[in-house]
Amino acid sequence: MKLPFIPGNAPYSDTQRAWLSGFFAGMHSHMLQSASSIEPANARPLFILYGTQTGNSESLAHDAANRAKAHGLVPVVKSMDEVEVDQLVKMDHLLIITSTYGEGAMPDNAEMLWDAVKSASDLQLGNIKYSVLALGDTSYDLFCQAGIDWDNQLAALGAQRIFDRVDCDVDFEEPTAEKSSKETRHYEISIAGSGLNYEAGDALCVVPSNGAELVAAIIKALACNGDEMEPVNGESLSLKTALTDYFEIKLPSKEFIEEIAKRSGDQELNAILASGDKEQLSNYLWGRDILDLLLQFPQVEFSGAEFIALLKPLQHRAYSISSSGKAHPDTVHLTVASVRYDAHGRHHKGVCSTYLADMVDESTDVRVFFTPNNSFRVPQDDSLPMIMVGPGTGIAPFRAFLQEREFRQAQGKNWLFFGDRNASTDFIYRDEIEALQASGLLTRLDLAFSDKRYVRDVY
Repeated sequence: MKLPFIPGNAPYSDTQRAWLSGFFAGMHSHMLQSASSIEPANARPLFILYGTQTGNSESLAHDAANRAKAHGLVPVVKSMDEVEVDQLVKMDHLLIITSTYGEGAMPDNAEMLWDAVKSASDLQLGNIKYSVLALGDTSYDLFCQAGIDWDNQLAALGAQRIFDRVDCDVDFEEPTAEKSSKETRHYEISIAGSGLNYEAGDALCVVPSNGAELVAAIIKALACNGDEMEPVNGESLSLKTALTDYFEIKLPSKEFIEEIAKRSGDQELNAILASGDKEQLSNYLWGRDILDLLLQFPQVEFSGAEFIALLKPLQHRAYSISSSGKAHPDTVHLTVASVRYDAHGRHHKGVCSTYLADMVDESTDVRVFFTPNNSFRVPQDDSLPMIMVGPGTGIAPFRAFLQEREFRQAQGKNWLFFGDRNASTDFIYRDEIEALQASGLLTRLDLAFSDKRYVRDVY
């Protein structure tokens, strides 16, 4: 059995690379101790179970499996909704990779297995050697909570932890504000000739660039000119290029906030950080971005290198696809609300939504990739009824679902709930929806338009 090794060109962050290297080394050691007399054909499997909402964990699970296979392990990748408790107890070597949904919840495909494991207090898992890789978003208070819960529960049931859990920040969300403008746009991106394909229910991940106006303002606030050469991922880039295409310059990282507090000596911010009150910190940061903090504390100085060291990598944004890959194999459609709002004396823009609205035209090559969501699909049985609840831009995947049902000539009934603020301005895809209703494909449509009346109030 080969000693596990993660090559330098593997597509992992430093944190993920270190964790996977440690995990495989620990697994390698344990399997050598217990399987020295086992022939390769009868080698014990390494079970990799993933919990996912948008596909990140599934993708990482398959990447980890490929690496494990290359180093003599025998990986078996399974979605958590494919596993029963009686199967779990037989998995002697286990890797859990899971994201967290919303405020600390399990992703959809993990709920049933988690509920079964959590309720089985007499379950004995002493034979299992495991580790957990948790994915999350640090903008949520319960960061990586699903992974934390799995780690704690497995340990409580007697399983042996091979390698300490690592919590990875993999995505970000853009802030909104009460005064944000209502601007919803429809985009169609060509994938003709790319070899890419997708299913209704999948997400399209868009890799944006930061706006030139924001980049210039930050460079000015740093008292730099943008031409400074800085080391980024092993190469030398100008500060302007680095801030445009490589780093998150909207949402402040914890490290940046702590450094601003330390260097400024601001009593209010330091008191909030010292208290550990996450709600108070969230209220303080509401509507603020990195530039706001730089302008708020002009006495704080950073070199370009110091500033970059406090930033997170620029991440893709995932959007629900609003078209069916069967009906539109050469294009992928998105329905995106542009984020724009005024706060703290400045006009703010969402990173990706206004990248698409303001920086992309018909000649722009947009960097995208698909994230499958196998737990969110049109029923395979075309005779089954389908109920869809999609307020605002939440209608996007259900537009795709209805296109797919129409393409497949499905006979099942389709019921759509839709709502937003104003029927005259916010009834997106109105002509399409009314045409589907007239054709009989959309069996029933219930609407709720009001600032105070929501889709949940229809019934």
